[in-house]
Amino acid sequence: MRSFAVLPIVLAAATSLNALAQDKVLNIYSARHYQTDEAMYENFTKTTGIKINRVDADDAGIVARLKAEGAASPADVILLVDAARMASADKDGLFLPIKSAKLDAAIPANLRADATKDGVTWTGFSTRARVIVYDPLRVKAADVATYEQLADPKLKGLLCTRSGSHPYNLSLFSTVVERLGDAKGEAWLKGLVDNMARAPKGGDTDQIKAVASGECGVAITNTYYIARLVKSSKPDEKEVMEKVKVVFPNQGTTGTHVNIAGAAVAKHAKNKDNAIVFMEYLASPYAQDYFANGNNEFAAAKGVKIENAALKAIGGDNFKAEQIPLGVVAKNMVKVQQMLDRVGFK
Repeated sequence: MRSFAVLPIVLAAATSLNALAQDKVLNIYSARHYQTDEAMYENFTKTTGIKINRVDADDAGIVARLKAEGAASPADVILLVDAARMASADKDGLFLPIKSAKLDAAIPANLRADATKDGVTWTGFSTRARVIVYDPLRVKAADVATYEQLADPKLKGLLCTRSGSHPYNLSLFSTVVERLGDAKGEAWLKGLVDNMARAPKGGDTDQIKAVASGECGVAITNTYYIARLVKSSKPDEKEVMEKVKVVFPNQGTTGTHVNIAGAAVAKHAKNKDNAIVFMEYLASPYAQDYFANGNNEFAAAKGVKIENAALKAIGGDNFKAEQIPLGVVAKNMVKVQQMLDRVGFK
């Protein structure tokens, strides 16, 4: 992780805003910390001549920095790794709506913020499915074929998750509540709590390992965590994947929930035109291939097929994806958090 204090984007206070608005410069604040993205950035500069300066931090750090900098912020593009996080930053007024015919044509509308007369504030450029892993010695595949079944009393004492308030879960829960309605959605969340094997803790990889160890019988995780384990050369991680099975939920109904890693033009971007060029570049087949093969994500752009052996191995090359617009995450996020508090989902 790069420190804010040492990056080239950290400019002296005396630097004027006019000096920042250079024709061939793009300042990015990124929550993506994947080494494979480096080649994607280098290719952008080689292709366009636009130099990239980048600040790497986690999502919360980037949002805090943007708020502190206000109109003086040098940021042009913001990269975050979850729809709930994108929606939250958008709600805080940190993004600038843009119009791009290229993005409209390349990225499905359900993977973007809701369009307004001024344009779209954020766009997803890669997706990851939120799937179910289970122990086939304790749980039948037919009993975990849908998200709804995770609240079935027959799974009592078997479910493991990370925190309900984590953005990955908030995004999933927001779309489930959108489908089921408020009353049934809250009852579903209560059912999840009732089925917990232990209090929520850890990250997605921890949930997979907990199923493999026998601590849990079923868990929820993003696909790229599973793909990393599939690719791992470590004996213990290979053993984990030998003990668990994967289900892409709701294939017979509404489809599996997909989340996004996305980008937005910063509210006070000094290089707006360069920022839009970069956003359009992220939707290109070249960049989409890097997302898929570099970090085990699925391409978001229409018509782009992935060639990732690990994702194919877990059944992720031709699954039915949920089509609910991720803009509902922004609409439902606060309401869902209140439901989680009421049902005791920590």
